[in-house]
Amino acid sequence: MAYIKPNNFVLEMTQNGEKKAFMSVQDTVTRAYMAGAILGLAAVFAITINITTGSPLLGSILFPIGFILLYLMGFDLLTGVFILLPLALITKQNKVTLKLLLKNWGLVFVGNLLGALTIAIIISFIFTYGYQTEPNEITEKIAFIGESRTLGYSEHGYLGWITIFLRGMLCGWMVSIGIIGTVMATSVIGKIVVMWMPIMLFFFMGFEHSIVNMFLFPFAIIMGGDFTILDYIIWNEIPTILGNLVGGLFFTVLSIYLIYFNKEEKYESN
Repeated sequence: MAYIKPNNFVLEMTQNGEKKAFMSVQDTVTRAYMAGAILGLAAVFAITINITTGSPLLGSILFPIGFILLYLMGFDLLTGVFILLPLALITKQNKVTLKLLLKNWGLVFVGNLLGALTIAIIISFIFTYGYQTEPNEITEKIAFIGESRTLGYSEHGYLGWITIFLRGMLCGWMVSIGIIGTVMATSVIGKIVVMWMPIMLFFFMGFEHSIVNMFLFPFAIIMGGDFTILDYIIWNEIPTILGNLVGGLFFTVLSIYLIYFNKEEKYESN
């Protein structure tokens, strides 16, 4: 598999971060919207596979299709810009500012949320023939997931909140590894392989991804899940999104900065 050597991929990532920081509002929101929509569809696809085949592993193996598609199409997830823009900011090689970084994060968040909500409404409509029939096994399963991953955590108090935060950290780490892989790999097949491995791992292990949850939990509420929007925000989305951010920054951005930044000469012979 052809790939970019370490002394080059750091520069490539910082340049990608700079491009996203200066992208127009329309482009940023549109790319984020499509990413949220694709990921929502991938989530219900994987859960449907889990239920119809009885194999969670098979669902986890196929779930990365959504990530692969959206990154090959050039769409953006919040978990992706969580690492690309900070790299561009801390290396001080570009004109990226904290204001531009926060603006990008906010726009991508809104786009991801709108895309995920759109698919949640469409799929819930399809599964119930316009909300005329009773929820099926798939919708009941998603509603159960919503309850267990909000009220289930709240039963444990602050330790439950910390638990979901840590699950989010590990997810952010795995997603960022996949993003690095797509930069390092120079062939489409290479990008698919390096993205597939960490995404399959986080999905099977039950780590928390903020954008996946933007689809799952609103969908569960529409389908009659016994929890509220406030439960979802406090006991899932906030700790998950913070965990995704900290995981990407600590495990990926910081390690890349300490190992590779301004040390290109060290790796030229590799």
